[in-house]
Amino acid sequence: MGRRIHFVVDPQGWCCMGLIIFVWLYNTIFIPKVILFPHYEEGHISVVAILCYYFCSLFCIASLLRASVADPGKLPENPKIPITEREYWELCNKCNMMRPKRSHHCSRCGHCVRRMDHHCPWINNCVGEDNHWLFLQLCFYTQILSSYTLILDFCHYYYFLPLKKENWDVFVFRHELALLRISAFMGLIILGGISGLFYTQLMGIFTDTTSIEKMSNCCEDISRPQKPWQQTFSEVFGTRWKILWFIPFRQRQPLRVPYHFANHI
Repeated sequence: MGRRIHFVVDPQGWCCMGLIIFVWLYNTIFIPKVILFPHYEEGHISVVAILCYYFCSLFCIASLLRASVADPGKLPENPKIPITEREYWELCNKCNMMRPKRSHHCSRCGHCVRRMDHHCPWINNCVGEDNHWLFLQLCFYTQILSSYTLILDFCHYYYFLPLKKENWDVFVFRHELALLRISAFMGLIILGGISGLFYTQLMGIFTDTTSIEKMSNCCEDISRPQKPWQQTFSEVFGTRWKILWFIPFRQRQPLRVPYHFANHI
């Protein structure tokens, strides 16, 4: 579960994801070349600053790629329904397939997804039960990387000592101001957008409510037992070890919880 490759054929999603990869690639190439390495060579910063930047960049792109190709929780054509859990399943009126409650049919992907939160064009995939944890990591590390980039852009002009050795024959140094302005602009746009999205995602987990349920007012249902936030986060990330919540290089193992916790009418 959650280990199958899921590839969505959607040109719009390809364009959105390509734009995100372009922004990541732009900053991963130019920020170290224009700011980190030159200031490190002149002793203004330590190697730790460089390693931290590449660390955030690696975790950001890893969570993006994994979230985009991970199976979000697509239901098989003929699911095996345990006899004791049949009352917690329902019939989809779009694909005429049985599905667990809290599942949703994605019109863009053309199938039902377990505990679907929404379809995200920026990862060209649905956000569901099996890849929600990767989407949260993507939001988290994107905020960290964007903030780090903005801080470096600011410090380069207003805090660090001026560089003594600059090779003005190199393209990046001849157009340094324009490149860093583009970097700062993209950083502000992404940080502002992703911060709001990350906040709504966290609130959804705290209240054990998906974005689709919020829009359909299912969160007003009081028959579903409320769970502590540690339990809801552990179910999303597939582990109770909190340190593993931040690591995208692992396989998620779903926690087995009673179906009446997930039931809603």
